[in-house]
Amino acid sequence: MAARLHAVLAAIDAANAADPSRVAREDGREAPAALAYGERMSERLARFRPDADDVLQIACRAQHLERWKLPRSDYPMDRKGYHAWRNEQKRRHAERVSAMMADAGYGEDDIARCAAIVRKEGIKRDADAQALEDVACLVFLEHHALDFAAGRDEEQLVDILAKTMRKMSTEGHAAAGALPLADGVRGLLETAARRIATENAPG
Repeated sequence: MAARLHAVLAAIDAANAADPSRVAREDGREAPAALAYGERMSERLARFRPDADDVLQIACRAQHLERWKLPRSDYPMDRKGYHAWRNEQKRRHAERVSAMMADAGYGEDDIARCAAIVRKEGIKRDADAQALEDVACLVFLEHHALDFAAGRDEEQLVDILAKTMRKMSTEGHAAAGALPLADGVRGLLETAARRIATENAPG
């Protein structure tokens, strides 16, 4: 790994290590939630896009950079509030990772490119922005969907999973099908996939 890439990833990890929330890693050890999330994003990217360049690797690791510093509860608990919160998170993530890249010696073009990917500009048109979205969706399905399902009825969950799949590329769908999912999550995902197929059917 090139020195400057290592420096940026280490800076992201150091920032995310301050997350007060804890989650269990796969080996059972506890870790700061944002740190574990960044590691999972990088691990999934390595499988999904093993040819990813520095910029995409950094963007994926920075997906939830210091996310806990702006709680969802700071915004109205409605759709408009959610979108405002999400957009501000993307802006903050891009700003923070841009500073880290500059400190490590990356040039303006790479920094601007990474910021655009982190802000998910041009999804469905830009391959790297789409790859970031695919990887985020795959990490959600593999690591968070089961906990997310608690307290929600089946129709709600199928609707949420269908929305998740609509964000993904064809390659993302194929990768989702190969994930080691819990049986309950896999069944709901298959139902969501059938719903999307019906929506896209001609006539």
